Amino acid sequence: MFPPGRQTHDVPSCNCVTLIPVRIFKWVKGGGRVTVGQEDFDDQTSKSEKKIKMSKQQKPISPLKNFFAGGFGGVCLVFAGHPLDTIKVRLQTQPKPKPGETVLYKGTFDCFKKTLAKEGLKGLYKGMAAPIIGVTPMFAVCFFGFGLGKKLQQKSPDDILTYPQLFAAGMLSGVFTTAIMTPGERIKCLLQIQASTGNVKYNGPMDCVKQLYRESGIRGIYKGTALTLMRDVPASGMYFMTYEWLKTLLTPPGKSHNELSIPSILFAGGMAGIFNWAVAIPPDVLKSRFQTAPEGKYPNGFRDVLRELIREEGVASLYKGFNAVMLRAFPANAACFLGFECAMKFLNWLAPDL
Repeated sequence: MFPPGRQTHDVPSCNCVTLIPVRIFKWVKGGGRVTVGQEDFDDQTSKSEKKIKMSKQQKPISPLKNFFAGGFGGVCLVFAGHPLDTIKVRLQTQPKPKPGETVLYKGTFDCFKKTLAKEGLKGLYKGMAAPIIGVTPMFAVCFFGFGLGKKLQQKSPDDILTYPQLFAAGMLSGVFTTAIMTPGERIKCLLQIQASTGNVKYNGPMDCVKQLYRESGIRGIYKGTALTLMRDVPASGMYFMTYEWLKTLLTPPGKSHNELSIPSILFAGGMAGIFNWAVAIPPDVLKSRFQTAPEGKYPNGFRDVLRELIREEGVASLYKGFNAVMLRAFPANAACFLGFECAMKFLNWLAPDL
């Protein structure tokens, strides 16, 4: 899918950990400039030296290309990460055992084994229809929002953004996606939970939407919007900033971001996912618990959920499903960004002037 004859530079796995701190040291030593080997930037004016330079940063691209490429990247993410997302939700929402009872799932691998034994491989992909339906426009809007956030901060197309500016652009993308993300997450969580408990109430995503609307109106479908915003806005900022940062560190001397090797894209995308979820896990736990609770259980919203979790299970409960989240984060987001970059290369080849 990449242009023939392109020279690739694989990043050895053993050097990934040592590469980053070395480059960070060079950045600090360079007075706030990203330095790459002998490709240090020439002296600039005092104003431009204060900016964090990104080696050959990509120019703004077509919103239409962003839409299709982001949507394709999102589909790749769902296929790669949904099984572990199912495990994450089941771990986060399993009830606390009563005295004398054993916990339903002892951990990530126990949940994985029991789900496979009871429901087969299909059990790991329960509830995937809702995120697949919502993920194409959601990721399209997400990547479009990030591009728009960058563009709004540029005084001219050639301006190079600092990392705080990239973080702000990512936060804007999180605001944009909430309208699509909230109902999709609500339906997904309800379908995943009913599969684990055996109490079948919904026959599928559309039946779930109909019943929620019949019971509570549009508010029932969008239950958990505030928690989705609390999760996605800062996490999206971290997500895109981390990806751009690692792309800069991993870009070979004399090359542009467009020439980044496949292993480098996978590593940058996977680590962006890990940094994203390191920020997002606590509000995600609250969101999953709130969205799957019976109507009226938490009249004061997420504050009631937080108080109940801390009181009954302690602060550690805010990191329920941590192992499943982190196991999913790297491959799922590596697949997402690889899908995005491949789709962009194809679209640039197919319609370079679009």
